[in-house]
Amino acid sequence: MKRLTLLLLGLALGVSATAGAQGLTMQMSNGWAFQFSGNVNAFWSFTKVNNSGPANSSVRTGLLPSFATFEARGTEAGMKLAVHFGFAPQINNAAVHDNFGNGTQAGAQIDMRQVYLTVGFKNGGQILAGRELGVFSRQNILNDMTLFGVGAVGIGGGQGGGTTLGRIGYGYLYPNFVSQVTYSTKPGRSQLSIGLFQPSVLEAGNGAYNFTKIPRLEGEFTYNQKSGKNNYMFWVGGLWQSTSDAPTAGNTASSFGGTAGIKAGMSDLSVVVTGYIGKGLGTTLLFSGGEVAGNGTDLRKSDGGYVQLTYKVSPKTTLGGSWGFSRLVNNETGDGNTAVISNLYSYTAGIYHQWTRSLKLVVEGTQEGTNTGGSAKQIDLSGGFMLFY
Repeated sequence: MKRLTLLLLGLALGVSATAGAQGLTMQMSNGWAFQFSGNVNAFWSFTKVNNSGPANSSVRTGLLPSFATFEARGTEAGMKLAVHFGFAPQINNAAVHDNFGNGTQAGAQIDMRQVYLTVGFKNGGQILAGRELGVFSRQNILNDMTLFGVGAVGIGGGQGGGTTLGRIGYGYLYPNFVSQVTYSTKPGRSQLSIGLFQPSVLEAGNGAYNFTKIPRLEGEFTYNQKSGKNNYMFWVGGLWQSTSDAPTAGNTASSFGGTAGIKAGMSDLSVVVTGYIGKGLGTTLLFSGGEVAGNGTDLRKSDGGYVQLTYKVSPKTTLGGSWGFSRLVNNETGDGNTAVISNLYSYTAGIYHQWTRSLKLVVEGTQEGTNTGGSAKQIDLSGGFMLFY
């Protein structure tokens, strides 16, 4: 469990994801150290749509993909230097017998999620440059209990490929693994991370905002406080991006978002409350569609959040429950109304048992639904293993 906590803490703080992960470490003759660590997970997942809808069983990767992470670290000229590579393969067959380059499904192919370098300074600050988890909304997913399980899989997605959704699109927007240059202050009670990111194209009905003249800006502030057996964490984050639909003149779309949350740990009880708002961000995955209204110029608003309670019933077993939603709303000027065009919600209950120091057993049940497009509902049941090394 300690290795898992440090792995995720590294991601949350924008530092090396394997720092202190207690994986395989080799000291090299030039003073640098090489480390290998990660996880493998596999879940049985059963889904049933409505009372008369389809049912599916699959054996698949959960919300967190399997990871094989490689890192080399050294100190030169008083700076702590590191390079990091993170491979994120999956076990899925995605409803086909094998995945042999048929071009229709990535499935079990390697997903290269992390390629970055870090430069640590004497004042404790750090620059991260490369491909890594985005800053905006990352605390929302890192504090989601379904990160260690399956959560929602998407209505009708019982045989889908890739990782599951957890609470992505059911309480927060996925920050994506994206190229960036981010500076973070020294970890402590408070920390500020701010970075320049590869901007994303916005698709519109009459074209696209595909001229990205300046980088996207993302930032996050976190504060931690511990008192005896109690600990508290608060975070706020922001995002701003500007894109244009022509090289010169034309229309400019300014997307922005804000998120905040709090996690309170009181002895064996932990509570997380978080939410987000945005304009021109889309829903579920950042900048994945639906950001631009029907007139091709105005932007749609989105919001959501989740509440989560977990309770440690024994030193190795934790019970958890959560509820969350994500909405995308029409723009009154651009669409002619303010109708909700996407509203997904889910309830999840789970049992998370640390069988050994490295092996976790997980059983979850989720009801996901939508208040739009026929009010479909789906039950997701899952159980499986996560082994961290």
